[in-house]
Amino acid sequence: MGVCGSGKSTIGLALAAQCEGVFYDADDFHPQENIDKMKRGEPLDDADREPWLRRLAELLGQASAAEAPVFLACSALKARYREILRSGCSDLRFVHLSGTPEVIRARLRARAGHFMPEVLIDSQFAALEETADTLRVDIDSPVAAIVSQICLQLDLARESSTVSIKSI
Repeated sequence: MGVCGSGKSTIGLALAAQCEGVFYDADDFHPQENIDKMKRGEPLDDADREPWLRRLAELLGQASAAEAPVFLACSALKARYREILRSGCSDLRFVHLSGTPEVIRARLRARAGHFMPEVLIDSQFAALEETADTLRVDIDSPVAAIVSQICLQLDLARESSTVSIKSI
């Protein structure tokens, strides 16, 4: 979880590769109306997010029945959103990829081809609710170091000692 540009997809892909798991990017499940709204620089509200989050909860419920670990890159900014996601998978754990607004803005400026404009970063930080039920990880480290820290903190089984995912 985390604001746009925090590296959720990159880290999620790396974790899935490291743990021989399955990766889903929540952005792939947004209805076109949500994407269009964000492209216009308009933040999503709870009514926009709720059906999307419920679909993700269903996906997590179905995927958790598989033997492979499942990783979902999703903003999940509010505790309420995390509860909706947890309704599909009760043992869901959250990792908050945390960075300063300055680091996030720099990443967004360097990123090409994504629908989320930099102008929405303030609304994302305003919506962010940190809670004790998340593992907070600083994103100002190499991908491999972040993945290692998450694996260690969450006691995830690692099949190999290397991660071959491009840096954020």
